[in-house]
Amino acid sequence: MKQKRSFLEKTCLFVATGFGIGLVAPFAPGTFGSIPGVALAFATTTLPLWLEIPVITAFAILAIPFCDVAEKSLGIKDDGRIVADEWMLFPIAVAGLPLAALPWWMTVVFFLVTRFVDIVKPPPARSLQSIPGGRGIVVDDFVANIYSLAINWTIYVIFLVLQ
Repeated sequence: MKQKRSFLEKTCLFVATGFGIGLVAPFAPGTFGSIPGVALAFATTTLPLWLEIPVITAFAILAIPFCDVAEKSLGIKDDGRIVADEWMLFPIAVAGLPLAALPWWMTVVFFLVTRFVDIVKPPPARSLQSIPGGRGIVVDDFVANIYSLAINWTIYVIFLVLQ
C-alpha cells in the first residue's frame, strides 16, 4: 500500500508539475508545462540585468529540489510530468531581452525555439540527463536554455536590423 504524501511532498509535486499542468496535459507535457515560464519570463525581463541574472539563477537552483522530490514521489526517472525544469528555467532563454516591448509573436518564436532546443538537446545537454535526481533533470535544461538564449538573441538582433 502506497504511503500518504506529506504536505511538503504534495507542494513540491504541484510546483514540479507546473501547478498540475504536467499531470493533465493531453500530450507534450513539457510544452504545456512550460507556459507558466512565459509569465515568469515577462516578470524577470522587466528587472534590471544586474538583478535579473541572480533571480533567474535562483529559480534554476530552486528547480532542483522540486524536481528531486517529484521524481522520488512519482517513482520514475525524469518523469515527463515533471516540468519545473521547463517553466522555472525558461527565463534563462530570454534573459536581457525586452519581452514587454516586443511584438507578442516574438515571445512565441522565443518559446518555440526554446522548446525545440529542449527536445533536440544538443551536446552536451542530452548526456547530462544521466546525472541522478533533480540535478540531472535540471542541468540538461539549463544547458539547452543557454543555447536557446544565444539563438533568441540572434533572432532579436536580426529583428532590430530588419526594422
